Amino acid sequence: MTKNAHGIVPVMLTPFTPDNRIDWEGLERLVEWYVENGADALFAVCQSSEMQKLSLEERTSLSKKVVSLARGRVPVIASGHISESAEDQRAELMAMADTGIDALVLVTNRVDPRQSGTEGFRFGLQNVLNWVPKDLALGLYECPAPYRRLITDEEFILCRDTGRFVTLKDVSCDLDTVKRRVALSGDSGFAVVNANAAIAAAAMRAGSKGFAGVFTNFHPDLYAWLYHHAGEESNLRLELEVFLALAAMAEPMGYPRLAKVFHTRLGTFSHHHSRVTDYDIAERHWAVMSLLDHIQAGEQRFRQRIADHI
Repeated sequence: MTKNAHGIVPVMLTPFTPDNRIDWEGLERLVEWYVENGADALFAVCQSSEMQKLSLEERTSLSKKVVSLARGRVPVIASGHISESAEDQRAELMAMADTGIDALVLVTNRVDPRQSGTEGFRFGLQNVLNWVPKDLALGLYECPAPYRRLITDEEFILCRDTGRFVTLKDVSCDLDTVKRRVALSGDSGFAVVNANAAIAAAAMRAGSKGFAGVFTNFHPDLYAWLYHHAGEESNLRLELEVFLALAAMAEPMGYPRLAKVFHTRLGTFSHHHSRVTDYDIAERHWAVMSLLDHIQAGEQRFRQRIADHI
């Protein structure tokens, strides 16, 4: 299993039309935007994609379309792993496995839906390994919905030793945990990819193979620069670390609709409809539009500084 599912891995949005259908033309422009702005792989059908609000037909159609739009330029990984029962999980995972993706990503709280610990995780994992094609690479995702289920070191090793796993989207938000997992991974090819902006640069220096946080939907190019210069001793790197961490604090202010408003400003797609954030973010989160103005202005300043730095 040598599929590259690391580096800068945007957790993809799903554009919708005002009447609540997937906006396929907007999706095409969005994929191009990710690729042009430094994505090393695309994570389609994840929580940022609003997968819990997508039907199985929508999840599989979305995955197939992203694979088609990527045209082999970057790997595409996808999850869509949301169901409770083993029967429903088998159906959704088999369907997703058949969409042409480079890796199928399992959600940790679905592998052990009864929260029964390592033995429950082991049992769920064995089920999946029996269901999906033997030659399909796998990933793990500590998705926060419906609850965050961090894997133990024992479970990490269990997955590593199957030889099937190529990526973990780490949502521990803890640098020591990232370091420990990186050490456990060794040269196995099971990449640990941190998703927390506050520790992004430190995690990169500790061996996290990139970044897969929600603000890859705002400035993946800045995270890409940071990934390749994380150890550089410069004011630019230090100040960019701070900017990225602080910008990401806007996430609770209506994400993913927040990111969709951002993309309507860019012209990537035309409407910010969201099935998850079903309220007016400007009304609930005071001055959020001004905050977006500051984030966009900050991005442009850092892009100019990076150009001058080179």
